[in-house]
Order: sequence, then C-alpha cells, then structure tokens
Amino acid sequence: MQKIIISDTSCLILFNKIQQLDLLHNLFGEIIITPEIETEYLLHLPSWIKVQKHRNINYNKILQFTLDPGEASAIALALEYKNCLLIVDDNKARKASEQLNIEYLGSLGLLIKAKELKKIRHVKPYLDLILKTDFRITDELISFVLKTVGEN
Repeated sequence: MQKIIISDTSCLILFNKIQQLDLLHNLFGEIIITPEIETEYLLHLPSWIKVQKHRNINYNKILQFTLDPGEASAIALALEYKNCLLIVDDNKARKASEQLNIEYLGSLGLLIKAKELKKIRHVKPYLDLILKTDFRITDELISFVLKTVGEN
C-alpha cells in the first residue's frame, strides 16, 4: 500500500525557491496539503498537489503544541491516515509528530531519500542552492547529510 504524503508549507516554499518543486512530484507523485497550508503558500499549486481539509476533532489540542495553523492542520490530517508520511521541517511540529506516532521527514531528509531512490545523482548541488535561501541549516547538519549519502 502506497503511503499518503502530506506536506507542510516550509518544504514547498523551499523547493520552489530552489526551483526543484518537481523533485517532490518525482519522489511521491501526489502530495496532499490542507487549506491552511494553501493559504500560507500563496503561490499557484501544481495539479499534483491536492488540497484536503482535515476532519480531526483534535485540531485545537494539536494547536496547544504552539504550532502555527498550517503545521497543526497537517498533523491533524496525518492523524486521519494509518499509512502516511508528513513532510515537515519545524522542530516543534516534528516533536509533536513523534509524540503522536506520525512518520515524518524534513526537506533535507527528502534529498537523502531522493538520492537513495536514484532520483538525483548528488545531494551537494541541492544543498548549495538551499544555502542561498533563508532556510536555516547548520554546518553540522550539512556535514551529516553529505556523510549520510557518501558525499563527504
């Protein structure tokens, strides 16, 4: 059974900034976002990104993790599926996902996965593009990613 892929805003914005949004499509096919994320994204959505409202009655409880509405809505939607992957970069949202037993991956994890699946040959050129954006990333994390994919 194929996983349902739900994305928060940050990954979409980052991959759009580095002009690699199609990499997400190549990795996963369809991606689902919530109306809250659509509002945060502000840009035109490609046809392979679908908008779906969450029905989770625990949404307000999730907001208590001090998450923004997009992150909280993505987590609420993820709770509706048994087999999903949440794409999220925010540390608080990742901790909340972990506590709620939601599988998650961040933007850099997506690059690692893309290389593992042979969707890209090298991760470093993508990291170089990311470093030109306002995405916060430490030198230690860059080294870890490059070491993980054998590009150190």
